[in-house]
Amino acid sequence: MADFQLTTPVALLIFNRPDTTERVFREIAKAKPPKLLVVADGPRANRAGEYEKCQQTRAIIQKADWDCEVITNFSENNMGCKLRVASGIDWIFEQVEEAIILEDDCLPEPSFFRFCEEMLERYRHNDRVSMISGGNLQFGRQRGGGSYYFSRYTHIWGWASWRRAWQHYDRDIKQWPQFRDEGWIEVLFPNKGEQEYWRNSFEMVYDGSLDTWDCSWTFTALLRGMLQVVPNVNLISNIGFGPEATHTHEVGIHANMPTQPIAFPLAHPNFVLQDPEGDRFISEDQIAPSFVKRQLRKINKQFSRLIK
Repeated sequence: MADFQLTTPVALLIFNRPDTTERVFREIAKAKPPKLLVVADGPRANRAGEYEKCQQTRAIIQKADWDCEVITNFSENNMGCKLRVASGIDWIFEQVEEAIILEDDCLPEPSFFRFCEEMLERYRHNDRVSMISGGNLQFGRQRGGGSYYFSRYTHIWGWASWRRAWQHYDRDIKQWPQFRDEGWIEVLFPNKGEQEYWRNSFEMVYDGSLDTWDCSWTFTALLRGMLQVVPNVNLISNIGFGPEATHTHEVGIHANMPTQPIAFPLAHPNFVLQDPEGDRFISEDQIAPSFVKRQLRKINKQFSRLIK
């Protein structure tokens, strides 16, 4: 790693958490990208002290002391997770053809940057590949004989992509009704729990009740049959779980996961094909149980209202 010099632009998405942002920024500073693009949401008017936290978070970027072009896209008003991140990534790919993207709570292992850069170059012109993920949720299970495998899941805790892939992103998933009515959820996902998870998620994105951007990215990949590169070791630790998080309030097994460096030179899979065992594990171990938990939370909320 000592002779590696990162040449790919890095994008950092920030909001109101100076503590986690500081830690992620320190790792970016070690990698010394030649261009740093920073997207920030604005404070919510009804949250006391949030303006100050947003300002403290943005000030961290001023510590960029290596030879680097810093470009910022700061919102003065709060746009929310879905609109701010989606519009921010739109802006990123208006500036550059490809980028490594980190949110303010996704702490990268140092080899993450080189891994992304090599994958961006290798699959730059392969339209079947939509992104490179840094996260691995297989908990030590090796998939295939290479340094990485291919998945249909868009795991976005530290990732990289190209303008040519992001151009297909549809924030509002306008084709969802047709996709739903033609039965594609049932075709693609044999697990009943996972069918319900995605059906509910996509329906809520479509009707505007779910304030998130990443379900739309998953839908884009499914719609176009695109695959994601996943390293066979975990290169990202999500340090943002807890009460201050936007979505990840419950501290579970995916919080603060340990990382380890990936070995170079990379060993490449023989084929660009989905790894069925890897995706089956994600489906049965994580996505389907998430739907059950979501339903239980709904039931508990409804019960709480009834007994009040």
